[in-house]
Amino acid sequence: MPEGDTVWRTAKRLDTALAGQVLTRFDLRVPRFATADLTGRRVREVVPRGKHLLTRIEGGVTLHSHLRMDGAWRVFPAGGRWSGGPGHQIRAVLGTDAHTAVGYRLPVLELLSTGDEQRVVGHLGPDLLGPDWDPGTAVAALLADRARPLGEALLDQRNLAGIGNVYKSELAFLAGVTPWLPVGDLPEGVMARLVATAHRLLDANKDTPERRTTAPGSRAAASRLHVYGREGRPCPRCGTPVRRHAREDGTEERVSYWCPGCQSGPGPDPSAGPAT
Repeated sequence: MPEGDTVWRTAKRLDTALAGQVLTRFDLRVPRFATADLTGRRVREVVPRGKHLLTRIEGGVTLHSHLRMDGAWRVFPAGGRWSGGPGHQIRAVLGTDAHTAVGYRLPVLELLSTGDEQRVVGHLGPDLLGPDWDPGTAVAALLADRARPLGEALLDQRNLAGIGNVYKSELAFLAGVTPWLPVGDLPEGVMARLVATAHRLLDANKDTPERRTTAPGSRAAASRLHVYGREGRPCPRCGTPVRRHAREDGTEERVSYWCPGCQSGPGPDPSAGPAT
């Protein structure tokens, strides 16, 4: 699932291409909204909210989309060739005189009143890359259930919005604990530092597709990430092989990477599938 920095960058790209422009084509390829036609209306803005994208169109209409695991928005010059997947995977086409935005494999796509946006994003906690960012509120929410594993708490968008599996794994590594450690077992002050680190990392990576959590010049600098995607490779801190765990069905929705040598705390629940 895309992280908050990826969604922020997608919104910026869409906003640059569409904001202030009149729609010359509006095509939603989902049954519920297949007959909707907003051609002739001007796009006001495209904004991210956590992992949600809100395309606001004049007349008080918002196109709400969510990328989930493998959705994507691509922007092409008007009349240019589209690429991003086969035609049957296209769910949305928004065209202007200059650009065409094409949404591929979008599992969430709906039209709603702009005044009703809270219905789809009102449950979210403070957005790590949004104007509502409030570290104190995020820390309090994360610590509210002290028995909850750290990884689950970080992924819960009601606590703070924007963290996915990559940052979950990287933040746990930087804190020196496993993703399965109950948040109540974190030493005093660690959660506040972890939240500050999350904000710093997402902000640093929001303008580049080459995400980095390792510090330039550090021992780990040869790799852009400390543990995520590095199964079987040596931990940059202690040299122990990095391990990976996903749910028994192999889904990437809850995959974790960690170093058993220098991250303290429990390992994954064996009933959820073997770790590798």
